[in-house]
Amino acid sequence: MTETRRRVSRKKAKRRSLSVSSIILIFGSLLIITPFIVLGWILLSASLDTGTPILGDRYVGDLDPAISKSDISNVKKSVDGINGVEASSVELATATLRVYVDVEDSYSDTQASDVAKSAYDSVINVLDVNKYFTQTDSKKMYDLEIHVYNLKKNRDQDNFSYVILTKTSSMSDSKIQVVSTPIDAELAQQLRDDVEARNNPTPKTEEKNEEKLVGEEAETPQETEKTE
Repeated sequence: MTETRRRVSRKKAKRRSLSVSSIILIFGSLLIITPFIVLGWILLSASLDTGTPILGDRYVGDLDPAISKSDISNVKKSVDGINGVEASSVELATATLRVYVDVEDSYSDTQASDVAKSAYDSVINVLDVNKYFTQTDSKKMYDLEIHVYNLKKNRDQDNFSYVILTKTSSMSDSKIQVVSTPIDAELAQQLRDDVEARNNPTPKTEEKNEEKLVGEEAETPQETEKTE
């Protein structure tokens, strides 16, 4: 009987030791696996949310009254009726109303600027400038951009004209800029010439570059001797 009891006690002791070991092993495995599970869930969530816009409350309390689709349609109809306008489009991007106006190819900077002013008048006849494009102490309102150009293609021609009229909600008056005409013509031409020279080097330029490389290689041994 005594021997039998000893065997039973040994078996129970082994079972207890195995149980404790199993618990420790499982607990340790969970500690190791848990960070990988969390990381995998984060990566999976990020992958599923890719391409989904993040919509915040940036304009809560602002942009009131809002510009509607019918307002945009009315603005386009009004701009299309301006003399010299071949085509137009109106886009509302976040808090900016952008009007794109294609005028006749022969229009100069002055004529394009006049069309921009007429387009501005057309917009504010539909949307009151004080109500839609002027901010107050308590809210921000829309910005307005009017882009007028005479060429859709071949914009590297000398007669290309591009005018932008801007009226932000913080500005008291609109501002016109002829962006197709550089402020510093000499600097702009120099930059264009430099780009052209890099893209299409002349034989003389290539010879100078080769001479420079040869000269640098010849100087290298002398510099090494001086160093020694």
